Amino acid sequence: MQVQLTNRQQHILWATVRHYIATAEPVGSKALVEEYNLQVSPATIRNAMGVLEKAGLLYQPHTSAGRVPSDSGYRTYVDQLITPSDILMRVEHVLQERLRWDDWSLEALLQGAAQILATVSGCITMITMPQTNTARLRHLQLIQIEPGQVMTIIVTDAYETQSALMELPKFADETPPDPEVVERELQILSNFLNSQLRGRSLSELAGLDWTQLDREFQSYGDFLKTFLADLSRRTQSPATTQIMVRGVAEVLRQPEFSELQQVQTIIHLLEEEQDQLWPLIFEEPELEDKAGRRVTIRIGSENLLEPIRTCTLISSTYRRGSVPVGSVGVLGPTRMDYETAIAVVEASADYLSAALS
Repeated sequence: MQVQLTNRQQHILWATVRHYIATAEPVGSKALVEEYNLQVSPATIRNAMGVLEKAGLLYQPHTSAGRVPSDSGYRTYVDQLITPSDILMRVEHVLQERLRWDDWSLEALLQGAAQILATVSGCITMITMPQTNTARLRHLQLIQIEPGQVMTIIVTDAYETQSALMELPKFADETPPDPEVVERELQILSNFLNSQLRGRSLSELAGLDWTQLDREFQSYGDFLKTFLADLSRRTQSPATTQIMVRGVAEVLRQPEFSELQQVQTIIHLLEEEQDQLWPLIFEEPELEDKAGRRVTIRIGSENLLEPIRTCTLISSTYRRGSVPVGSVGVLGPTRMDYETAIAVVEASADYLSAALS
């Protein structure tokens, strides 16, 4: 439920969150007067902070301490009190300068992006590899390895490669085919398949209607059906190690992660239970939130996984055309620099979408 605040209360909440993000120390009225030039007395600020505390947006960790933002306080700050940052353009510039799509493989590009984002945001960065069942065929080649055996090489539109060994169908008279004839036929067949299949998603290949297949290729019909069904099946399920993680060492230096047990549970999640993280960071965000951002933001207790219920997870998907194929996420303490983290995620998702298209 959205809390209705006066302009003064909004300004004091904004200043409290900003000060706490910068210092990790509970915030008192005197600190706000000195640092933010609020042009009101400390007593007025204390009264406003009391109202914010009653509304559940701030709390006191100790009776004599200053105030600290709650998860609801951060949520109000993110939804109502910050605006798109010029950091967005700076991050896009850094990505364009330091990552050259034409010179890099897809995996190297994603690794480089993850490292840049971890450095800029100071958070753990997670980037998923593109889901192969949304990949589209760019090139196919059939190569005879030895009599009766063919290597099939697939190149996707993300420049990923897949290969498989398959047996050629046997002819009725059991006569061994001439290797040179087979080589020529495989080249013709490769050209035919490229003309028919280029641009199609790998997941739809097994369901294609081959009744119109040219008569000269009829002897390969069963082989093709078997191969395409196998290729489609192998690309349905994402691998369990498809999330690239960077920046763990930096974020674990934050005071929120001073307890060894908490650190261990987060590292275990990142290294051993990525399948639990996948649905969270790959969830498609709203087209735009109220502030015009294309990101999903989960703060503290809004996270479903116990190990990260004291953290904030910000994520967005990147696309191939209009289809979401992967995601970018940052994970850090709820006391994170939200403007930077949101800009980092949005800029990197936009950059990767442009690179894949």
